[in-house]
Amino acid sequence: MQTISVQLPLFSTVSEFDAKMILAGELYTRGKLSLGQAADVAGLSKRAFIEIIGKYGFSIFSESIEDFRHDLENAWKA
Repeated sequence: MQTISVQLPLFSTVSEFDAKMILAGELYTRGKLSLGQAADVAGLSKRAFIEIIGKYGFSIFSESIEDFRHDLENAWKA
């Protein structure tokens, strides 16, 4: 895993966990990370990530029907 360092202003109220969740959610939504990879970025299990990600404004469901079918197939394999 690579490390990326980000500096936030001192007055920022964004916690490290919030920043990880937002980054992981955005990269997952854009298709840059799988669900498992996004969960790893956030430091969570897949289940915990799925349970929490909606609170950050992200959905685990894909926009396309084909992606949704693929996600369902993979869910049964896990």
